Amino acid sequence: MSRLSVNTKLLRKILVDFIREEVCKTGISKGVLGLSGGIDSALVAFLAAEALGPENVHAVCMPYRTSNPESEAHARIVAEACGVRYSIVQITPMVDAYFELFPDADNMRRGNKMARERMTILFDHSALHRALVLGTSNKTELLLGYGTLYGDMASALNPIGDLYKSQIWQLSEEMGIPREVIDKKPSADLWAGQTDEQELGFTYRDVDELMYRMIDLRMTDEELGKEGFTPAFIAKIRDKIKNSHFKRRLPIIAKVSNRTIDRDFRYSRDWGK
Repeated sequence: MSRLSVNTKLLRKILVDFIREEVCKTGISKGVLGLSGGIDSALVAFLAAEALGPENVHAVCMPYRTSNPESEAHARIVAEACGVRYSIVQITPMVDAYFELFPDADNMRRGNKMARERMTILFDHSALHRALVLGTSNKTELLLGYGTLYGDMASALNPIGDLYKSQIWQLSEEMGIPREVIDKKPSADLWAGQTDEQELGFTYRDVDELMYRMIDLRMTDEELGKEGFTPAFIAKIRDKIKNSHFKRRLPIIAKVSNRTIDRDFRYSRDWGK
């Protein structure tokens, strides 16, 4: 039985208030995000539109030549449904120009380059619109390291980073995300036919149930076994979490002074407005 059910109305209010407060206290009133046609970015677009007003949210769809045309179509449907401003920037010219130098590059290198290319575009648009970049990585992806450092994992703030994928689906129902976006198979759309669950080797719902117990409830391996998870699955996921920890922290700075950033110079208080 799932332990991941959430009070979607309360969660919606918390996240809308979070976006409004964290954006506005910087002296900025706008947000910008990458709109992929997937459920995560769709949810952030809807939350941001409610928090800041749709006229203050700019969504950018950044397809590559091998992207599924359905992704762009779904991105447009989402933008129109929540009323946010919307533009399309093709990343094919810049990505292909780079890989002309490295024609033997594999899919991982190409996918990472695409993710980072998209993020440079978003941060440029943040300067253009004087807006903060809103992140769209969920907790499942962040824990598994299933994302590109300084690519799709980069942002000024992330309203959904503490929501497992299963909870993303729940809140999306509450927010009225278009049905075709909720029901589609999750995909980073980095190459033709790519799906998240096929690449990971397990379903989001299965791994969410395990990680919630492992991380949030801090269950032991013995307790996880009694919940029905196999030792092999437990070990596989724990290794993924451990091996991707470097993606979830600031770069490590060599300590050579009395007060080192993120070690001695750390303040829990917020100096924002």
